[in-house]
Amino acid sequence: MEREQRSILLLGGSRQQVVAIECAKRLGYRTILCDYLPDNPGQFAADVFYQESTTDRDRMLEIARAEGVSGVLAYASDPAALTAAYVAEALGLPTNPLAAVETLSTKHLFRAYLADHGFPAPAAHPVPVGSDADEVAKIASHMRQPVVIKPTDSSGSKGVSVLDHPDADAVWDALEAAATFSRNGVLLLEEYIRAAFPRVIGGDIFVVDGMVRFWGLMSCLRDESLGGLVPIGERCPSGLSCAQERAVRDQIQALVDSLGLRFGEFNVEIIVGEDDTPYFLELGARAGGNMIPVQLSDISGIDLIEANVRAAMGDAALDVAFDGSDAAAATYVLHADRAGTLAGVDIAPEIAPCIYRTVMYVEPGQPVERFDGAGKALGIFFLRFDDVAHMERLLDGITARIRAVVS
Repeated sequence: MEREQRSILLLGGSRQQVVAIECAKRLGYRTILCDYLPDNPGQFAADVFYQESTTDRDRMLEIARAEGVSGVLAYASDPAALTAAYVAEALGLPTNPLAAVETLSTKHLFRAYLADHGFPAPAAHPVPVGSDADEVAKIASHMRQPVVIKPTDSSGSKGVSVLDHPDADAVWDALEAAATFSRNGVLLLEEYIRAAFPRVIGGDIFVVDGMVRFWGLMSCLRDESLGGLVPIGERCPSGLSCAQERAVRDQIQALVDSLGLRFGEFNVEIIVGEDDTPYFLELGARAGGNMIPVQLSDISGIDLIEANVRAAMGDAALDVAFDGSDAAAATYVLHADRAGTLAGVDIAPEIAPCIYRTVMYVEPGQPVERFDGAGKALGIFFLRFDDVAHMERLLDGITARIRAVVS
């Protein structure tokens, strides 16, 4: 008798999420995709497609029951990670605790959790959408400057403002920008963390049976001309000293233990403060965006997309043990500094030999927007270098070496 094909529910069918759908099919699973966008590319890869919002928990649960799924995966999606945990917990499928995922996915809850459980954390205050700017500015005046105002349930650095002088006018503008990307109606006012290490530590980890088995720590590239808030790539190795990396690893494992996280890929953003103390910006309950899992799979030789799919289906057979690498590699997020039409891409001759893969999201002749959030990326360039010195030399000024030409 032929064994019945098992089904997996995939929440989100964007360009970056298609790899998870294709991987699930390759592993022999029946793929059920939900995405509210009518033009998402994932629908053309999945076996079954529902044009439904992945943030509608009850509708996703209804679909999961109707399709008899054996696992749920929100690959590289913060908003859908909550839904995935909710559906899986309701159906008794593999998941991390819903309460832990809610804490990680909601910035004001995360800040409060860190402070309440003894983790280093900046002073932070939740602020309801619609709050009086004068009152918020008064709170900010008693905090260490500068301060940050951001949505608490958004990702990709959308709606984030750093204020050196948080007067009422500046606060009002920042509140308006953050409110645009807020779904839950709660914003966050917090102190800006001054860094001793010059780059934000990013990358992904993979947890198996409560222990971090895959250490994919890198550091983030930023475009300071656009404010420096949105990552424009990741470089490996991170550049941390041995002592700094040990402190970062210890904090990550301690947080995994504290939250009771059992398995899966998590996206890391950490600032190493002036006293070499690691401060969590985020520990996202999902694989990283900007194709970080693909980058780390290239570096490690371990297929993290497959590991994600298998973990969601309760299969931990794939060995993901990885302790980092000294190989010099990076990704670069192609982006536009202004709105217009993509005319092409200029690539400097000295960096062209380092590019081994290019994934374009926008083709010449198509409209582009100014890069102020990860969703406005034009493509991803994957690069390898001879050594760290070679990498650092070419990454210095990368925005001029790989440049979107906008007309």
